[in-house]
Amino acid sequence: MLTIDFKNAKLDKNFNDYAADVERCHGYLHDKTGLGNDFVGWVEWPNSYDKEEFDRILALKERLAGKYDTVLVCGIGGSYLGARAALEMIKGLYPDDGVEVIFIGNTFSASYISQVLKHIEDKEVVLNVISKSGTTTETSISFRIFKQWMENRYGADAKNRIIATTDKARGTLKALADKEGYDTYVIPDDIGGRYSVFTAVGLVPLALANVDIKALMDGAKKAYDDFANKDVNENPAYQYAVARRILDDKGYGAEMFVTYHLQLTMIAEWWKQLFGESEGKDGKGILPTSACFSTDLHSLGQFIQEGRKMLYETVFAIDDMGADLVFPSDDENIDNMNYLAGKKLSWVNEMAMEGTLSAHSDVGEVPNIVIHLKDNSAYSFGYMMYFFFKACGMSCYLLGVNPFNQPGVEVYKKKMFKLLGKE
Repeated sequence: MLTIDFKNAKLDKNFNDYAADVERCHGYLHDKTGLGNDFVGWVEWPNSYDKEEFDRILALKERLAGKYDTVLVCGIGGSYLGARAALEMIKGLYPDDGVEVIFIGNTFSASYISQVLKHIEDKEVVLNVISKSGTTTETSISFRIFKQWMENRYGADAKNRIIATTDKARGTLKALADKEGYDTYVIPDDIGGRYSVFTAVGLVPLALANVDIKALMDGAKKAYDDFANKDVNENPAYQYAVARRILDDKGYGAEMFVTYHLQLTMIAEWWKQLFGESEGKDGKGILPTSACFSTDLHSLGQFIQEGRKMLYETVFAIDDMGADLVFPSDDENIDNMNYLAGKKLSWVNEMAMEGTLSAHSDVGEVPNIVIHLKDNSAYSFGYMMYFFFKACGMSCYLLGVNPFNQPGVEVYKKKMFKLLGKE
């Protein structure tokens, strides 16, 4: 299902050197004894998730069937990145199943919001607003605008088309949802946003977008079982975490997450939040960055190959993306491309990956870790996401930081609120 190749990682220590530390940090995660232990609910979630709420999500999809062609997902950060990553990986960038998903609440841009309003004029819309508190500024601005649009468009029926994913008992969004009679779903108290894709935060929009959320949760459950071993020599998630610490100690301050498919770009964006917000504190952490090859090779390849040796690459490769094409022959061959005639584009992409790995690792001396995932199914997505959850928690605990808080985020908010005139 998922394998990791470390042969080009240029590690100068063995995984077993970290065995005792990994076992200790494994206890932090599973026994809830580490920093931020109030937010490790995701660890057992594939086993303990609320089955009744899960069934309500499936029933919501059935109740709304045939009444919408557009889903507005109103949230920011972990309240939208996981769902968007899943949609694009599983369904592609241009799905043709009759449901369009548009993400709002993640920007202050008037031009973007205006374009969305114009775009949905003739659409049948449902709106899923996602906020623990209901006071997140970007989300609250969009929600007020689109809530009023829904009320003007649908009148009394608007309340049947607005779904709130929020705190189970408190907060301004919960109070509004109860007052208006919206369907509500719960953001668990012990799971933070960037770890929340397996909760209603991700499952509601994914179900509405025709993703098989049962298969997704089955994949997460399989990953839970596969990565529950405290022995670093038997646990690929912990091996990846240890490799990050080894490369960090060698002076590699940035990790470039590399994909070879445009529809995996949002996986990289989600990964950057997971590791950046979890690890970047106390003056520590590896800077998470990303690239989509071969596209970005034309802009970044020179620096990676011959520039300052400050980064290593983690290549995320999906072995079977489903769709494929055969490159055609041309009798005139003016472009001199007939040497590829009859070859599958998946093979061309794979050769580009192998050639780039060889150049960057063998010639450029850039460390490379390669993570292989079987396919882009919902099951594999669930498996892969839990792998990164587990690896991130371990990586942070090995570094000695709290994986689950983000105190630095509050600084910009205070500065922004002062400028906006908020008391």
